[in-house]
Amino acid sequence: MTDRYAVFGHPIAHSKSPAIHAEFARQTGQDLSYVALLAPLDGFAECVAAFRAGGGAGANVTVPFKEQAHALADRRSERAEAAGAVNTLRFDAVGILGDNTDGVGLVNDLEGNLGVPLAGRRILLMGAGGAARGVVLPLLERCPARLAIANRTAARAEELAARFASRGPVTGGGYDALKGERFDVLINATAASLAGELPPLPAEVFTDGALAYDMMYGRDTPFLALARRAGARAADGLGMLVEQAAEAFALWRGVRPRTAPVIAMLREA
Repeated sequence: MTDRYAVFGHPIAHSKSPAIHAEFARQTGQDLSYVALLAPLDGFAECVAAFRAGGGAGANVTVPFKEQAHALADRRSERAEAAGAVNTLRFDAVGILGDNTDGVGLVNDLEGNLGVPLAGRRILLMGAGGAARGVVLPLLERCPARLAIANRTAARAEELAARFASRGPVTGGGYDALKGERFDVLINATAASLAGELPPLPAEVFTDGALAYDMMYGRDTPFLALARRAGARAADGLGMLVEQAAEAFALWRGVRPRTAPVIAMLREA
């Protein structure tokens, strides 16, 4: 019997997840189906319940439902608790397990696909919303020299840094506090790229050979254009999308698919 999975979001028609998981299933010989489902803004929990009652085995969750998914889960992984958000649900006889695979997806893309070890590096994370929260703990677990969180509203960055202060060298503040600072890895987790805007970074913020990473994918963002002008290497978030999906697939199926062929397939498309 074919196991059923889905991704819930609003909007959701743009999602690449069905294509990604179809390729993972083909690659690993798994019998499953995976579809994108549009959930009403006021009806996420009901949609998940109906999918589960109809035989659903698990689901991914994207904006704007990750915090609601956190509340829906009966039990959560450590990284989901740390993030305060869930992007992967597994349904079983015990109930609903919630996980957050965004951070490990980012780390695997940075270190595995892009060849950038994070240990001992100075990392700047821009943004203090859900996208940033999901990656702080996995980044700190890689033992950077420092993780700085910057946000237009400095208090939000300070609060996020304080939440993880016991886990590693993390600080938070506004962009003005970055003057005179330089970073090896700069990660844009803000919504600025959606609006074609640029976080207010100081011009000298990139070290020689720095990597600039935008979680947005499929477009040349102002942040990446700025990074290239500064001589930095630029990368978008397509690899993170595929890597977080692979982590979810492994949680559901107990087998880890190869991600490089899927990233290449999406790049060609």
